[in-house]
Amino acid sequence: MNRVTINPDRSIGTIHRNLYGHFSEHLGRCIYGGIFVGEDSPIPNVNGMRTDVVEALKAIRIPVLRWPGGCFADEYHWQDGIGPREKRTRMVNTNWGHVVEDNSFGTHEFMELCRQLGCAPYINANVGSGTVREMAEWVEYLNSPGDSTVVRRRWANGRKEPWGVQYWGVGNESWGCGGNMRPEYYADEYRRFQTYCRDYPGSKLYRIACGANTDDYRWTEVLMDRAGRFMDGLSLHYYTLTGPTWEEKGRALTFSKSEYYELMHRGAYMDELITNHARIMDRFDPQKRVGLIVDEWGAWYLVEEGTNPGFLYQQNTMRDAVLAAMHLNIFNRHCDRVAMANIAQTVNVLQSVILTEGEKIALTPTWHVFDLYKAHQDAKAADCFVETDRIGEGKWQVDRVSASASVKDGAITLTLANLSMDEAADVAVRVPNSGKVSGRILAAEAHAHNDFDASPVASADYTDFAVNGGEISLSLPPCSVAALTIA
Repeated sequence: MNRVTINPDRSIGTIHRNLYGHFSEHLGRCIYGGIFVGEDSPIPNVNGMRTDVVEALKAIRIPVLRWPGGCFADEYHWQDGIGPREKRTRMVNTNWGHVVEDNSFGTHEFMELCRQLGCAPYINANVGSGTVREMAEWVEYLNSPGDSTVVRRRWANGRKEPWGVQYWGVGNESWGCGGNMRPEYYADEYRRFQTYCRDYPGSKLYRIACGANTDDYRWTEVLMDRAGRFMDGLSLHYYTLTGPTWEEKGRALTFSKSEYYELMHRGAYMDELITNHARIMDRFDPQKRVGLIVDEWGAWYLVEEGTNPGFLYQQNTMRDAVLAAMHLNIFNRHCDRVAMANIAQTVNVLQSVILTEGEKIALTPTWHVFDLYKAHQDAKAADCFVETDRIGEGKWQVDRVSASASVKDGAITLTLANLSMDEAADVAVRVPNSGKVSGRILAAEAHAHNDFDASPVASADYTDFAVNGGEISLSLPPCSVAALTIA
């Protein structure tokens, strides 16, 4: 028997809504065709933003959106994307597919998207190929209420009031595509760049430094030591894949039982990564002032056959839904240090929550997980102790049950995932003074997915449980994700 014990009176803090954030890069069909189609498109839109995509993201209460990259961020010059669209600078996107980027989606368009979504913007600015002045003036353009030449350009482009953008990333993957820097060098560059990103009246910045690639703990140590007092957040990137190398990754739709458990095993590594990076951060920041920002995470497979290799388009199965649920449970349990997380990416790229093809749209199984988990946003994390066995194939072992819990408005939300590919899991949940219990569940065979002709994977009411005093007995189907509301 698997056991979950909830103590709502014990908490490490609040699960910030931004743990459920998303990431949109100028990559493949994420922006163009996925989010932005232009005002003249026959696809229903508001100011160029796809109505169906906006409504789907609002339904899962998207809290924050990161843009414009990714690797693209350190080749992006923001002044190329403002002013009349027919006069904007054209470039070739050398990171992703060598396609023409006409900059028709720029600063004003992104801020309009965030307005429609009701979410906070998170802008990742250019350190790799940009200048201190360029970044400083972008902050000024967006946030200053003053009367300067930079601000007057904003006025001329149709926006009088400043937007007051809070979240700023100072470079992206500076250890790799963002400049191949050493941590000591980047720490000094970060200190210099962030100095000139000013806090204007009414808009105090939350400055996010580029953090480590996976388990590069030395990077975290150097950054915290040399620049920790100048930052509010430090990023972490980790993608889950199967296969021996990045070039020999597995595929999204065709996978064996061993590959299924390999993905789960590698995904569970996120917990160890956060624990170890947080331990280093604790040495320099015991008050936990600096947030760990996991602003790129998710599954990464080979692209779907017949698609542009540089577009990173992949399908999304029930296996990915379980992987997402496990990640979100991990973030919830580390909410005392993890302040934001952004799945990569929002539409049509990697582990996206939405797929589009022309006027067609499909909500992926991962979208349904975010829908099940949205009650955790801004709730108080509840102590949630899981006792479970290990399952898997060969060396690829993982806990059978993953869970997290929170309390808000007098109710407990418990989210659970059965990581087994083909076995149900009986779970006993102990919770003091449980009242009325209701639930939703997402369950399907591991390869099941949604496409533009049929979407068989969707959540449904869940009633396969019994309440007896302070214990809830339930059965989770194989490869499933459930959310219980306990009064």
